[in-house]
Amino acid sequence: MTSQLSGKTVLITGGAGYVATGIVRLLVEVDCRILRLMRPGRQAVAVTGKAQVRDVHGDVRERATWEAFLADVDVVFHLAAQTSVYQADGDPAADLQANVLPMLHLMEVCRRQERPPAVVFAGTVTEGGLPDRLPVDEEHPDRPVTIYDLHKLMAEGYLKHYAGEGCARGVILRLANVYGPGPASSRGDRGVLNTMIRRALQGDPLTIYGAGNHLRDYVYVEDVAQAFLDAACAIEAVQGRHFVIGSGEGHTVAEAIRLVAERVAAKTGRRVPVTHVEPPAGLSPIEARNFVADPRRFMEATGWRPRHSLQDGIDRTIEAFLCAS
Repeated sequence: MTSQLSGKTVLITGGAGYVATGIVRLLVEVDCRILRLMRPGRQAVAVTGKAQVRDVHGDVRERATWEAFLADVDVVFHLAAQTSVYQADGDPAADLQANVLPMLHLMEVCRRQERPPAVVFAGTVTEGGLPDRLPVDEEHPDRPVTIYDLHKLMAEGYLKHYAGEGCARGVILRLANVYGPGPASSRGDRGVLNTMIRRALQGDPLTIYGAGNHLRDYVYVEDVAQAFLDAACAIEAVQGRHFVIGSGEGHTVAEAIRLVAERVAAKTGRRVPVTHVEPPAGLSPIEARNFVADPRRFMEATGWRPRHSLQDGIDRTIEAFLCAS
C-alpha cells in the first residue's frame, strides 16, 4: 500500500522523533515529498533515497506554523507531542498547549482548505485508563487517569468532531508500548525497553520495579510505522475512528526485561544481572495497568498486521544499536 503515496506530499510533525524516523525509513524509497517538521534547533537523521526529504522548523502550538506548511500537503502524520505523564501532571497548562492546541490549529487550517489532507494522529492506549478486561479493543470505555491521557483524548475529540463535520479526514492510532531502533527518547518514562537494551549492551545491571508482573503489549517500531502508512492509504475506510495498535501479545515487564538480558548475552557473550527493586515513590497509577491490544479491527480495515515477535524485535534492536556504536 505504501506505493499509493507515490507523488504525494507528506508532512510529519515531530519529524526528528522516534516513530517519525521509522516512517521515513519506510517511505524513503517511494517517489514522494516528505516535510519533516520539528522544533527550532532539532535535527533529524539524514536519509537518502527516491523521496525528496526537506527539514523545516516551527512550533506546532502556533497556528502560523500550520498555515505555513500545510498548503498542498496530501497526508499529515501528527506525532509531535509532550510525552511525559509526570511532566503533564507537573504543568497541566503547558501540556494542554503542547498536546491539544496543535490539533485545534491543524483542524481549523484544514477546515479552510479546499482539499484537506488525510491526518493520522498518534494517540496512546493509556487513554483507556486501567483496563477492566483483556485484550482491549475499540469498544473499551475511555477512563483516563492522568492529565497526559486526558489531553490526548481531548485532541482526539477535536479530530473526530471536525471529521464528522466533513471539514477534515482523519484517524487516530492508539499505540501500545513501542520499541525498536531509532533516536533515544527524551523522557525517562518513555522507551523503557530500549533503555534496558542500551543498558545491557553497556554491561549495566537491569532493574525491575517490584515483581514486574504487569502485562504490556510491546510493538516493534517498524510495525507501528507501517500502520501509519496503511492508515493513510486506507483513509476512507478508517475515517473519523480510533484504533488500538499493538502486537496482540502480552508479556510481563519482568519477562520482557529478562528476555533483553538473554538476547544481549546471546549476541555479545556478556550476561548482565537482572534485579528486583522497590518501586520509587510517586509512580503514576497508570504504571500498574495490565494491557494487551486487540488490533483486529484495524487489520480488517487496512490489511495491516504486526510482523515482529518480541524476541525478533529485541534481536533487531540489539543489532541496530551494535552497528551504531
